[in-house]
Amino acid sequence: MEMTGQRTLAVERRVAWTALNDPETIRQSIPGCESMERHAEGHFVLAMKVSLGPVNAKFRGRIWLEDVVELQSYTLNFSGDGVTAGFANGSARVTLADDGTVTVLAYEVTARIGGRLAQIGSRLVDSAARKMADDFFARFEKVVTA
Repeated sequence: MEMTGQRTLAVERRVAWTALNDPETIRQSIPGCESMERHAEGHFVLAMKVSLGPVNAKFRGRIWLEDVVELQSYTLNFSGDGVTAGFANGSARVTLADDGTVTVLAYEVTARIGGRLAQIGSRLVDSAARKMADDFFARFEKVVTA
């Protein structure tokens, strides 16, 4: 599954970059996130609840950054296991660009799922994944511009 999108943030790029690298801001932005703890240098372990059609599951997983270009971009990788629900993993390439006095945040997400999640149908999974990404960036925008 792949998806792309962008948000216009009413903040300077440095403010957006700082928020993108703040674990608490990221935790608050992840829908259903129950906890997020630093595990190793650059790695975080998280627990979250996910509802995807008829499947409600708790996931444990980790996130980490790669390809970091200060004030411009990074790739956020994720890997999670929902035990009975299956697994999800992938990455989100996030880039920031100035547009006058605002910052444009663009993202490209690639994700793979397996197990019971993969059995409920790609349309439902794609729709739920898009909603989750939209919710994440809407929450992120709210936190950053508060």
